[in-house]
Amino acid sequence: MIPFLDEIASAIRHSKRILCISGAGMSAESGIPTYRGIGGLYNQTLTDEQLPIERVLSGPFFAQNPAITWKYLSQIEEACRGAKPNRAHKILAKWQETKDIWVLTQNVDGFHLEAGSNNVIEIHGNVHRLKCTKCHWNTEVPDYANLDVPPSCPECHHTIRPEVVLFEEMLPEHALQCLFRELEAGFDLVFSVGTSSLFPYITAPVIQMAQRGALTVEINPEPTSISNFVQYAIQAPAGEVFTALDELVT
Repeated sequence: MIPFLDEIASAIRHSKRILCISGAGMSAESGIPTYRGIGGLYNQTLTDEQLPIERVLSGPFFAQNPAITWKYLSQIEEACRGAKPNRAHKILAKWQETKDIWVLTQNVDGFHLEAGSNNVIEIHGNVHRLKCTKCHWNTEVPDYANLDVPPSCPECHHTIRPEVVLFEEMLPEHALQCLFRELEAGFDLVFSVGTSSLFPYITAPVIQMAQRGALTVEINPEPTSISNFVQYAIQAPAGEVFTALDELVT
């Protein structure tokens, strides 16, 4: 039995603006592996170069060794290839019919957009969008199957990269400005879903909106740093919870 469903469903019905903050746990039910942890691609191991994966996938390392970084970007993309949005993504998009729904996602898989959500802030970027590191060339690809590793720009022949935030890189300014603008407008209800809530820009919106009177709900298999600050903390899979809520709301 999932606790607090009636209370949260009532809040959804009475809310005009809802924010959903999503992390890796939201996409885990689509079969997306994490870097570390149970089922992680690099669980307790170093790369072939005897380096931590976080080092190989960092901005400074990419600048010096793009071929090695691309080797692991390709591995990660291939492990995710063929995965699709799950029930939680689709239900959020469905609620747009009657609510102003915004999504702040740490995920780079693009699933929220693919599921039909319109107001998505991809704070870490999107793995399907590629850009040249030298000129203004950019494109969007369904996967990396037809890319050379490392791929080069068809116009200037410099290395291209995904439009994602690598370790030790700054968050995109346009995404931050959008987030600040929507937080200023306020939300009636905030979900934190499938994120360990380790970063200030992920925890701050929850705390800020709670201080302004919004109902806050965490959905995560394990407790996190914000579990004691939200009104309702539910330790269950996102798809299960959203499916149950959708049945009560509609």
